[in-house]
Amino acid sequence: MTKVNDVVDLETRGNVAVVRVNNPPVNALSRGVRDGLYEAVTKANADGNVQAIVLVCAGKTFIAGADIREFGLPPEGQPLPAVIDAIENSKKPVVAALHGTALGGGLEVALGSHFRVALPNARFGLPEVKLGILPGAGGTQRLPRLIGVSRALELMVSGDQVAAPEALKLGLIDAVLEGDLEAQAVAYAQSVVTEKKPLRKVRDLTDKLAEGTPDFFAKFRKSQGKKNRGFPAPEKIVQCVEAAVSKSFDDGIKFEREAFSALRASPESKAQRYYFFAEREAAKVSDVGDDVTKRPIKKVGVIGAGTMGGGIAMNFLNVGTPVVIIETKQEALDRGVKVIRTNYERTASKGKLTAADVEKRMGLLTPSLQIEQLADCDLVIEAIFENMAIKKEVFGKLDTIVKQGAILASNTSYLDVNEIASATKRPQDVIGLHFFSPANVMKLLEIVRGKDSAKDVVATSMALGKTIAKVPVLVGVCHGFVGNRMLAARRDQAMSLIEEGAMPWDVDRVLEDFGMPMGSFAMGDLAGLDIGWSAETSRGETVLRDKLCELGRRGQKTGAGYYNYDPQTRARSVDPTVEALVKEFAKKSGKPQRQISDQEILERCLYSMVNEGAKILEEGIAQ
Repeated sequence: MTKVNDVVDLETRGNVAVVRVNNPPVNALSRGVRDGLYEAVTKANADGNVQAIVLVCAGKTFIAGADIREFGLPPEGQPLPAVIDAIENSKKPVVAALHGTALGGGLEVALGSHFRVALPNARFGLPEVKLGILPGAGGTQRLPRLIGVSRALELMVSGDQVAAPEALKLGLIDAVLEGDLEAQAVAYAQSVVTEKKPLRKVRDLTDKLAEGTPDFFAKFRKSQGKKNRGFPAPEKIVQCVEAAVSKSFDDGIKFEREAFSALRASPESKAQRYYFFAEREAAKVSDVGDDVTKRPIKKVGVIGAGTMGGGIAMNFLNVGTPVVIIETKQEALDRGVKVIRTNYERTASKGKLTAADVEKRMGLLTPSLQIEQLADCDLVIEAIFENMAIKKEVFGKLDTIVKQGAILASNTSYLDVNEIASATKRPQDVIGLHFFSPANVMKLLEIVRGKDSAKDVVATSMALGKTIAKVPVLVGVCHGFVGNRMLAARRDQAMSLIEEGAMPWDVDRVLEDFGMPMGSFAMGDLAGLDIGWSAETSRGETVLRDKLCELGRRGQKTGAGYYNYDPQTRARSVDPTVEALVKEFAKKSGKPQRQISDQEILERCLYSMVNEGAKILEEGIAQ
């Protein structure tokens, strides 16, 4: 074995040169890897005894992408496109042996190889769009040539991954191998030599580009709807694939490089790269190390079968954890269970679940009217009305019912977790687990640490967040914590704007055009306008939201809130009744009515969130 450099070595096995990358933990494409690959492939081509080359990686994965430590730094060493060109232009067949994940630049390296083989559990993807960029080393040009324009676009615009069995059907890989990957890949390479298989350069394939007609691209753009608003990378990817169809390979590569450079310098990409790093930092708790033992969570209880409770339950059912869901009335319990089933059946109708999957998940759910059935749960999450007295009453009961050592959590959006914990004799076991609506969809999970929350409760909650595919973030106790406190600042500005002459749909349109998935008023409708609302204390004469609730307009769940909602599609529309109400409340405010520009709406809504975020950091509510 010859050591090419610190992270790449070269070994000859019979007539096959094995180029091995060993750059833990994920074999990222650092300068050393790029330089090593280039030199190793060059040496193997110059060796008269070598008739084929295998690219393989040590450790748990193939090359899983770029080295994030080099993001934003001046390029050094061999650029990735040059490395891939050296592989593709090799006079000897190159076989990429894939395991773990081949992502981003790693998959682009594989696409430059003449053959691709993989273990059954390998996964593949080009997720650059999630960093606000696009595959910049030929991915947008080679992938459509290999698997077709439609599927290639879907993968690159979504950033999704495909598993080896599907990759084989698509033609992304040539074979799925069992057993020792390196040995099997060497044998495969030897068979290529023996059978004198021609070197297949992906760049030369054109037959699968035929579906890329102007009409196809128009339909694809339409299918994306508004999901990519505010993000330039998806459209640039589409343009690059259009170039793959309409231009020569070399001209398409040139177009791709120009698009990549423009995106890398964009504020959107810089923000998405910041988020990439911030999300990983957020997973670390400064005073809770990996050595803290986590509590086993084998059974979960959820109190409340409404919109939030049902959504929370689904997160655990999705990962195979049994759930007991509690309600006080049979009608409410039946309605909640029906919504859960309907959600799963809707997913199954889109082909994302099988009927058996639906039944398996529903089989893990135990609906009950008896709170005593929570006794043996390892975690109980309360998801009821935002009323401190009721929550304390519930936690007092849980304290006497649920086994010792269980975690007692509240899904409260705003209330003081310390006061809730005071209703128990075990405040060390109490924590906030604040899901965002809809809880089965939204990724953020605020872990609200009370003053007495034990370290192992914090550690368990953070780990659990990852288990159920959330982004867990530790926050401190204050009104609204982090997410809702910032959104409240925006909501206050939004309400001031409509008091001065704007309409709710004006505010929402500006925020959504900027790139927010949903505006302030549409978000209120989705969450439910009656969160924290009480008919007994309602001030419908002076508070617009209260008036809407009094009229039964409590958001999407009632088919009407600030907007009206189609019962089938949930499409929203403006209701003249609400427009009249807004004008009436604006008049009562006494503020002068005027035309408000889109720019003013945007700045007032966003800057209020920025300022609140600065205060949250200053107060130490967020790490």
